[in-house]
Amino acid sequence: MESLFNISIQQIIEFLGTFAFAISGIRHAAAKNFDWFGGYVCGIAVAIGGGTIRDVMLGTTPFWMTNPFYMLCTALALVLVVAFAKWIEPLKNAWFVFDTLGLALFTIAGIQKSIMLGQPYWVAIIMGCITGAAGGVIRDVLLNNEPVIFRKEIYAMASVLGGLAYWLVMHIDNRVELAVTISFAVTCTIRALAVRYHLSLPKLKQLIAEE
Repeated sequence: MESLFNISIQQIIEFLGTFAFAISGIRHAAAKNFDWFGGYVCGIAVAIGGGTIRDVMLGTTPFWMTNPFYMLCTALALVLVVAFAKWIEPLKNAWFVFDTLGLALFTIAGIQKSIMLGQPYWVAIIMGCITGAAGGVIRDVLLNNEPVIFRKEIYAMASVLGGLAYWLVMHIDNRVELAVTISFAVTCTIRALAVRYHLSLPKLKQLIAEE
C-alpha cells in the first residue's frame, strides 16, 4: 500500500492538474444540468483523458491506474463544487482560472513524463499539448459542445508555446525548476491574453477567401 502513495514531483503536478481540470469539467456538467454521477464522469474525462491518450501513445500504463489519488482528487472536486456551489457560482472567472491552471500543469506533466521515457523534445511538446488539451475535447464531446480547441480562442497553441518555452529554458540553462516556472507562466499568460483581448488564429475560411 505504501508504494501506491509514494508521491513524486511529477505526481504532485498531475494531482494539481487533475484537481483543477476536474473542477472545470464538473462545472461544465452542472451548466448542462447533469446529476452528480454525470458531473463526476465529466470531471474524470477532462482530468485523465489527455494523460491517458498520452500514456497509451507512449506505451506505458495510464497514470491514473498506478495511484488512487487521481480518482480521489476528482471525487474531492465534486464534493467541493456541491458543498460550496452557493458561494462559488457567482465567481464566473474562477472556472476560467481552473481550466487555465489545468492546461498549464498538464502541459508540463506531459512534457516531463515524455522526457522521462526517453522521448525527444519535439515529441514531448506534442505530448504536453495532448495531455493539456485532449481531456477538454472528450469533455466537450460528452457535453455535445464544440471542442474548445476548435473555437476562435487560443487554447492548444498556448500549450504548445508553453512547451516551447520549457524546451528553450532547458536548452539554455538546463534547470528543471526554472523551466517548469517559465512554461507555466507562458501558458497561463498566453491563454489569459487571448481571452482578454479576443486573440485568435486566422480562420481557414478567411484564408481561402483571401486567395
